[in-house]
Amino acid sequence: MQINDSIFGTYTIEPVLTDLIKSKPVQRLKGIHQGGASYLVNENWNVTRYEHSIGVMLLIRKLGGCIEEQIAGLLHDISHTAFSHVIDFALENQEEDYHEKIFEKVLLKSEIPDILHKYGFDYKNIVLDDSQWSILEQPSPDLCADRVDYTLRDMYHYEKISKEDVDRFLDSLAIVDGKICLNNLTHAEWFVETYHKEVIDFFMDPLNIFGYDRLAGAIKHALERDILILDDLFEEDEDVIQKLVRSGDSDIMKNLNELHDHVEIEENESDYDLHRKNKVRVIDPLVNLNHQLIRASEVSESIRKMNRKAYEKAVKGTYVKMSR
Repeated sequence: MQINDSIFGTYTIEPVLTDLIKSKPVQRLKGIHQGGASYLVNENWNVTRYEHSIGVMLLIRKLGGCIEEQIAGLLHDISHTAFSHVIDFALENQEEDYHEKIFEKVLLKSEIPDILHKYGFDYKNIVLDDSQWSILEQPSPDLCADRVDYTLRDMYHYEKISKEDVDRFLDSLAIVDGKICLNNLTHAEWFVETYHKEVIDFFMDPLNIFGYDRLAGAIKHALERDILILDDLFEEDEDVIQKLVRSGDSDIMKNLNELHDHVEIEENESDYDLHRKNKVRVIDPLVNLNHQLIRASEVSESIRKMNRKAYEKAVKGTYVKMSR
């Protein structure tokens, strides 16, 4: 099977990957938006978990990762509920890791273990422990395929960076001692700046914060009133929206009616309707300089400043004012 991706181009993939891509859990991700509620307040914020999962798999492949790690990359998000991380806010889960907690349960209810067994793979050895895959996942502030893909993909599709920017950055990536690093400081500084466009200008955009708040409120009401059960959230985004609408519940409809692409929102610390803090996210890539891996911040004042700004913004949070 050939697969074409807007970031990584065209690849011919193995039958096991083909069958996994065709499976119900992976196909469902076409209807799950990466940005949660974002597409409801800005129709252009519409990257899906499917696109991201394919991208993570292909980036691992591009960097020389084994087929098992590519499988892990493809499947790492199958347990995301409708609207992705909105469920964490609805359930007041501050770690934003609900999908990780339920991953094994979702996996075992699916056809994926049988598909892997057909090709001689044991799911237990591949997808239950991401820590074994040094390209797929690394703790912050390191680069990893997951973090790199969602940053490049969002910022490219939202026209904050060009395809030429993406290609130059990808050409500078390398694997040293099992970890993703960059071969020059210039590309490290570019990626840190791009990552902060993602974290500060997108994740913490007042409009985005507002969308998450209103949709999380609607879902929380629906769960409390048995209009939804958690299993309903394993449908696609639009299916859940329709269930919420059909309920006719006044509190739910009040929240939903405020989710549209012409809502007027601003950030105002002195007069605000909503204050939200996001998880602290900083990035500090490893750079291969003179055959030695060092943190980019050790030699870049620019990166130190950008990370201080990102940290301070996360701690302060976003103050959202809705125009009346």
